[in-house]
Amino acid sequence: MSTTSASIATTPPAPGFDRWLIPPAALAVHLSIGQVYAFSVFNEPLTRAIGIGAPAPGDWRLSDLGWIFSLAIVTLGLTAAFAGKWLERVGPRRALLTAAACFGGGFVLSAIGVHAHRIVLIYAGYGVIGGFGLGLGYVTPVTVLIKWFPDRRGLAAGLAIMGFGGGALIGAPLAVALIDTFRSDVSVGVAEAFLVMGLVYTVAIAAGALTIRLPSPGWKPAGWIAPADRARHNDVTPRAALGTTQFWLLWLVLCLNVAAGIGVLGQASMLIQEVFDRRVSPEAAAGFVGLLGLFNMAGRLGWSAISDRIGRRRTYFLLLALGSALYALAPFAGPIGGVALFVCCFALIISMYGGGFGAYPAYVADLFGTRHFATLYGRLLTAWASAGVLGPVLINYLREYQIGRGVAPADAYNVTLFILAGVLALGFACNGLIKPIDDASRDA
Repeated sequence: MSTTSASIATTPPAPGFDRWLIPPAALAVHLSIGQVYAFSVFNEPLTRAIGIGAPAPGDWRLSDLGWIFSLAIVTLGLTAAFAGKWLERVGPRRALLTAAACFGGGFVLSAIGVHAHRIVLIYAGYGVIGGFGLGLGYVTPVTVLIKWFPDRRGLAAGLAIMGFGGGALIGAPLAVALIDTFRSDVSVGVAEAFLVMGLVYTVAIAAGALTIRLPSPGWKPAGWIAPADRARHNDVTPRAALGTTQFWLLWLVLCLNVAAGIGVLGQASMLIQEVFDRRVSPEAAAGFVGLLGLFNMAGRLGWSAISDRIGRRRTYFLLLALGSALYALAPFAGPIGGVALFVCCFALIISMYGGGFGAYPAYVADLFGTRHFATLYGRLLTAWASAGVLGPVLINYLREYQIGRGVAPADAYNVTLFILAGVLALGFACNGLIKPIDDASRDA
């Protein structure tokens, strides 16, 4: 990249630039890439892409399709881990335009994969290319907001990450409407839906890129003085951070919290239909996915704002303890036919799953500072990549194992839900071990 293009990419805003223009632009980006949480809506029609009306020989299994979502999340985490330095060099605008091209392009390649019935093209399209766009689109707005709002770190990060959690609220009904529109005797409508959604999301992310920019070096809100315990953390470099127990405990907290929720989100539509023995229609299941998106979205903003008041560590104690209790309660909803109880349990679980994401950037910044935030936050998001495999594997393969042993589909998730309760309890213990970083752990 030339010096001229680099300077344009990283040019600071004009004096008097209103920092409150940044959150809506960040929200537009995250609402777009948050569509990944609605991918479960595509799974059922894709299991009959050949048979159209019903699955036929050669159609994909649900466990095969589950890897699309996992690949996207894994690639998101790996991209965030390794793109931090590039983002700091080229600036947020170029990073987001690249994200728009990759996320939209992933949909297009996936549409070709559905049409040709080549799942490897969907893995490469939505999972890898689209996942690369997800990673850039996720970390860039958060990095920018943390720097613009040092006085309200939790709220600022929550404003953007709220959109990622709420992407399903738009993505699920949009996908269902497009599938219904394009469904025919020779197509389930998914390929055509992919093409339209790729175009829509490319435009939305590119529009957000036009507004987002970094503040000038050393900028701070008028009249705001950084707390002394924060200011001294700015010398924690990535090398020094990797040598601390806090970094790895923080990694585990994110991994365990995400693993417990992401498998549910990846199969939410099929989950509620099977638990209640198909008494819940696909349309109602799509509504359940959208509702989870709403609570995911609200939790990211609400719990983030709460963390500004009570602290990140205490916030995580609440999230992990309550989430564990609700996972242990959820298996009892199916046998009693308690659809409302089941929905309430998972709505609250997903609000706290989202809240963990919303408070996490501020937790990282509180411990390590903002000077190397993009790099450190990106590396910690590899925990998300790991959880993106662990969570769906627990949901999908334990389900298949249970059904293979003769367990009814309605009861096939019970053991998994109890395991997820234990996963969150382990995260609670890891959070309890996180302490402030001492001076001996810092890079000289």
